Amino acid sequence: MKKITLFLLLFLCLFLTSCGEKTVTPETRSFAEAHDGFATKLTKQLNDKNEIPASPKGVFNLDDYQTKAGKLAAYVSCDPGDGQKHPLIIWVIGGWGYGISDYFWSYPDWADDQTASGFREAGILMMYPSFRGANGNPGYYETLFGEIDDIAAAYEYAAKLPYVDPNRVYLGGHSTGGTRVLLASEYTDKFRAVFSFGPVDEIKNHNKSQFTFDLNNPEEAKLRSPIYWLSDIKSPTFVIEGADGNLDCLRNMEKATQNKNIHFFKVNGTDHYGTLAPITRLLAAKILKDTGAKVNITLSQQELQEAMKQPPITPMPIMTPFSDQELGVSFLLPAIWQEGRDENGTYFSSSYDGENFWDRSIMSVDVYSSDSDNTYGSIVSEMNKAGFKGGQDVIGGQPGYKAELLEDKKFYRTAIAQKGGKTFLFTFEVKPDYQKPADIMFQKIIGSIAFE
Repeated sequence: MKKITLFLLLFLCLFLTSCGEKTVTPETRSFAEAHDGFATKLTKQLNDKNEIPASPKGVFNLDDYQTKAGKLAAYVSCDPGDGQKHPLIIWVIGGWGYGISDYFWSYPDWADDQTASGFREAGILMMYPSFRGANGNPGYYETLFGEIDDIAAAYEYAAKLPYVDPNRVYLGGHSTGGTRVLLASEYTDKFRAVFSFGPVDEIKNHNKSQFTFDLNNPEEAKLRSPIYWLSDIKSPTFVIEGADGNLDCLRNMEKATQNKNIHFFKVNGTDHYGTLAPITRLLAAKILKDTGAKVNITLSQQELQEAMKQPPITPMPIMTPFSDQELGVSFLLPAIWQEGRDENGTYFSSSYDGENFWDRSIMSVDVYSSDSDNTYGSIVSEMNKAGFKGGQDVIGGQPGYKAELLEDKKFYRTAIAQKGGKTFLFTFEVKPDYQKPADIMFQKIIGSIAFE
């Protein structure tokens, strides 16, 4: 159910009707004036109490940011601790998911990287906000209205963090998130640059079953539709969509404005989701170079198409420290893994079943006392008889032994060491299809082992 719920949150966003042609009548009001002067009428009062998982130590903090609706939860990158001020991007995922979960440190799928992991991997700080009505937050889901206030409030929070450069706070999002951040760019000019992937031009092109506002009031829809307010954009804003995605929506907005601050790009050879992993890495490189008094980020069609040619990257998971005083050992683990215990000992695995190396891997840790039949020597002997190939090595500063075995359906890697009269046996297993990236992860875990 956990997997199914996450899937629905992320991908119930854009089963779209045709965007079609649109003629837009110029507005005399600014979007901020119109938005702030309007009281939305909700026909459904929907919210959730979904639990917020603890954030990975040393990677994200779980904090609250103040909004008009009250305090809302967010995951925010930890202070790098170097005394410097760093760029940060606020990222809004797709789907009608209003909340936050451990999805943000789960496997970043190259074909649909909703986590925008390219920014984090480049060293750029990130903020993943939840919105009103979600995760026990005050308020209700407002379907692209109140969330715009929340995004503006997220900027105020991020800009005041002592380790964030307030002049280099960026905003990005995909699909429904792309529509949200485009509306936010129309609402405020405080973001240094805005990256909107796959937004719609009008709210009517989203899945109406998710709407919570009065459909009979045209003003409700207008204030949730970016196409009417494009002239208000002052921050450099980049709208990006795959050729096989919601291209009509992009074209409608491109035809509706002469605003030089907004730039539209059709990316050939990909769909609504495939732009994310390659292009967020391109944008991350540009953010790192964007250090002047004024923003100097530009994009070209050629750059985008070149970015799409890069081969898929297999990222390593976010690793966090694990320590067990009872076992007397510590090591790094993928943040998404959870500890379990059975009659055979302690094991670690993912609660997800994605087709990737860390969701398909299992690690077990067994500790044997000196009076056990399972001594260091007997374990090595049994492994050799079973066909494991290996040799002596140093593990956690102690003499040890490493070995591996490849079978038809499993790849095994083991590490054995002795410390304080105990024998420690670490066993990793994964399907052979994921052997290469999994082994890199396993070796990193083995290299982090420390005995207490």
